Amino acid sequence: MSYLNQKTLNSNVEFEGVGLHSGKTVKLIIKPAAPNTGIIFKRVDIKNNNLLYPNFNNVTNTSLNTTISNEHGLKVSTIEHLMGALFGLGIDNATIEIDNEEVPILDGSAKIFVEKILKTGIKFSKVPIKIIKIKKKIELIDGDRFITIEPSKLSLNIEFELKYDNSVIGNPKNKIKVYEDDLTEIYNSRTFCLYDDIEKIRANGLAKGGSLDNAIVVKDNKILNDGGLRNSNEFVNHKILDCIGDLYTSGYRMLANIKCSQGGHYLTNQLLRKVFDNKENFAIFEIQEKNLPHTFIQKNLLKSIA
Repeated sequence: MSYLNQKTLNSNVEFEGVGLHSGKTVKLIIKPAAPNTGIIFKRVDIKNNNLLYPNFNNVTNTSLNTTISNEHGLKVSTIEHLMGALFGLGIDNATIEIDNEEVPILDGSAKIFVEKILKTGIKFSKVPIKIIKIKKKIELIDGDRFITIEPSKLSLNIEFELKYDNSVIGNPKNKIKVYEDDLTEIYNSRTFCLYDDIEKIRANGLAKGGSLDNAIVVKDNKILNDGGLRNSNEFVNHKILDCIGDLYTSGYRMLANIKCSQGGHYLTNQLLRKVFDNKENFAIFEIQEKNLPHTFIQKNLLKSIA
């Protein structure tokens, strides 16, 4: 069966843990779904009007996480790591049942999500996938931060840089080809913060479930976590993971070149809103080929449906 056909999970996958910001214990089950379902969150602790769709237009908060809400005021927060795992693994369809307001942070990365999904296996359908192709360059600038997106014929490339005064974090950069590179280090990279910011974050009612078990904490010139970093680019790689997860709120995988400096959930969400505000900026394609050679996609495999 073709990699270019829509995919879901073979069977249910369960997770349990604490919400990073709420501090509440939460159970989450990812269930298989039929082709063209997309990704849907279902708040099973609520009986009515409990479906939420992870679309960029439904993002209602981008402060230290990505939160989606529905028209009835129900929300699910910190969806970005799970969405990044689903995007990277090519999961097109799934129903995510959750019994509280925040996705469990687990170890602060997408590692556990990816491992358990791969263990249960991926089910292929006979329905072709759809992909968003960016047609024009779009730029968003916020002070000294920026994010740009521009056309790419064959791939999704993300180039990201950080600029921290802290000597441990510094100014790391990385560039990945999402559909071609090994994403293991991206999946495994944990969220992080400066020790000096913890009190302020908690004063704002956030990070109630944060600990050294689910976040990297940097104090002065030292990493407080036992074992240090999982990879040399862990700080910027985690930001790339966040970016991938937030991009999946577009609804499909994407062909584009993305560059970001000092960005985060807010910039990525605002970029998507700007892109999809004008139909001339993008097209949606359906893949019509049965086999995929070395790369994710080839130009002659595309058939426009937009």
